[in-house]
Amino acid sequence: MTTVLPTPRGHLTANRSLSDLTWLRVGGPADWLFQPADQDDLADFLSVLDASVPVFPMGLGSNLIVRDGGLPGVVIRLGRGFNQIETGDGMVTAGAAALDAHVARKAADAGLDLTFLRTIPGAIGGALRMNAGCYGSYVADHFESATAILRDGRVHVFGRDDIRFDYRQTDLPPDAIITSVTFRAEPGEPAALVARMEDQLAKRDATQPTKDRSAGSTFRNPAGFSSTGRADDVHDLKAWKVIDAAGMRGARRGGAQMSEMHSNFMINTGDATAADLEGLGEEVRKRVFEQLGIELEWEIMRVGRPAAD
Repeated sequence: MTTVLPTPRGHLTANRSLSDLTWLRVGGPADWLFQPADQDDLADFLSVLDASVPVFPMGLGSNLIVRDGGLPGVVIRLGRGFNQIETGDGMVTAGAAALDAHVARKAADAGLDLTFLRTIPGAIGGALRMNAGCYGSYVADHFESATAILRDGRVHVFGRDDIRFDYRQTDLPPDAIITSVTFRAEPGEPAALVARMEDQLAKRDATQPTKDRSAGSTFRNPAGFSSTGRADDVHDLKAWKVIDAAGMRGARRGGAQMSEMHSNFMINTGDATAADLEGLGEEVRKRVFEQLGIELEWEIMRVGRPAAD
């Protein structure tokens, strides 16, 4: 039975390949890709979409493997109608499609410190959902509120007490579409904030394969699951260290490789499939568990169907 979808003001595309929308450049098609014009368009679409049709909110694809068989239902990707950034009274409100780096820079220009976002790949919606963090600061430390469209089209505002933040994850409903996030930020001198971000960028480029096709850290650090930036929030046991100890730095499968530069970064060397990447990751997990008794947890999200045999 063919499902009839609503007609939105934004773009709705059938059988749309997702490989060019992920940083790893792999993955099959979405049954439908919906790029809403604005929040009202998104809410109207979801309010009349058949409840049996699955919905997947996709950000910039910076932390995502879409399997080779693609995704069922409707993939929703926010664009220009959702990338505004506003500052004032110690707050920064950013559309979910605003780049983390752009938010950090705009905040710094206004004398507000969200510098931890500068080197985090992706956009603000994903940063909230994953409780992204760097240099001892997390989204949880600065979160004030978020607006979302629920699966039935209702607009909902999440406050600070409505979301449970954990290490690299939250309990946000998986099919809720975040449209904007408001952060609290400490004041700072713009020039000093900019200088700090430039230093962070230099350190990142010196230690991570930023010129390769990757999705950031592949696995969560196996110790340190606090998400508040407290003094006891430590990650003494790093994922890259246990990957090295298991002899998997530089390991390959097809076109997938664990980076020689940083072994917790998985890269597409040019012709990897999603199956290559996920299979290599599972091989790393297996080797680490066999040799060290540590079970690594994926930080990269894997979604969709495997390729048909």
